[in-house]
Amino acid sequence: MDASIEEQVRRLVAIEEIKQLKARYFRAVDLKLWDEFAQLFTADLQIDFAESTSKPMTREQFVDSARRHFDGAMSVHHGHMPEIEIIDETHARGVWPMFDLVETPEDSTYQSHTGYGHYREEYRKEDGRWKICRTQLTRLKRVVLDKG
Repeated sequence: MDASIEEQVRRLVAIEEIKQLKARYFRAVDLKLWDEFAQLFTADLQIDFAESTSKPMTREQFVDSARRHFDGAMSVHHGHMPEIEIIDETHARGVWPMFDLVETPEDSTYQSHTGYGHYREEYRKEDGRWKICRTQLTRLKRVVLDKG
């Protein structure tokens, strides 16, 4: 049986809310809005960023790691053409093709780079808002840039 128009609208609204969530993620990282960034994740966030040297295991560690890497840096993060699947009223998953450019200061131990890849994520709706509960970043290409 086909979904009712109401069910289709609910699904489309959920997809748009998740797109807005990910847009806030990219903006918060690039503008270094760490309190806002932290609010985008569930308390039990699961992180899988193979390239990470700090290997954060909790939401707080993930936010602190991002702060250390990006404070003082210029970054541009883009997500494109997401594939979002609504599982039920409070669970969803998505794949986001991505691009990033990070230029770090001379004294930073974090490498300046540009790259392409995919975020694979899971989302959970809590207190009426979608949040990221699992995030994985895989790279297709990462190019380390000279500083300066």
